[in-house]
Amino acid sequence: MRARGQVDGTGGRGTCGAHGGTPLLDTATALLANSRASIAVTPDDSAEGDRGSCTIGAMADITILRADITTLDVDAVVNAANRQLAGGGGVDGAIHRAAGPELSQACRKLRETTLTDGLPTGQSVATTAGKMPAKWVIHTVGPVWAKTIDKSDQLASCYRTSLHVADEIGARTIAFPTISAGVYGYPMDEATRIAVETCRQTVTKVDTIYLVAFNAEAEAGYRAALGEE
Repeated sequence: MRARGQVDGTGGRGTCGAHGGTPLLDTATALLANSRASIAVTPDDSAEGDRGSCTIGAMADITILRADITTLDVDAVVNAANRQLAGGGGVDGAIHRAAGPELSQACRKLRETTLTDGLPTGQSVATTAGKMPAKWVIHTVGPVWAKTIDKSDQLASCYRTSLHVADEIGARTIAFPTISAGVYGYPMDEATRIAVETCRQTVTKVDTIYLVAFNAEAEAGYRAALGEE
């Protein structure tokens, strides 16, 4: 993978059952003339309890990366999106600007068809990456931090369903931002821990997961969660 930035730290690889039986997809809608599809996965589709009757799979290698996520030459970049898939601030806005009008058109098509009520928290959907080096953008909606409500399952679902969408589109490399750790206010240590734990535990066909740290605090959080302190 070509990237601007430092590549650091890898996690281990294990084996486990891959998803079998019922399909992962609730929705598969052709969007663009190049036949890229819009693919959505819900938390129920991706539940770990559904894995009992599956064949052999593996867990991906995990690498910490300091870089501009929009410049990464990976199969899929994950976008910390809003429910309307309309772009916004932070990484969401940066991805929309870098991808250009093709991404906006794909998101608008989703809003008009399969996601008229928006993309629910914890779910994921793939679109074209437009002008970015990546082939796909996988949009996922992270939870807003609440001091009195545990939303860790929703945050973990963002990573899990994104990986399952990646499997459906054939992605072998994927880059994640630190979901919910920006304007959504999730504490960095918890956001990075959940990211690492979920990526380690999720069975996937993806070979390499890049956890892209947007600042030193995020990088330190990832390293602590990976036991690299």
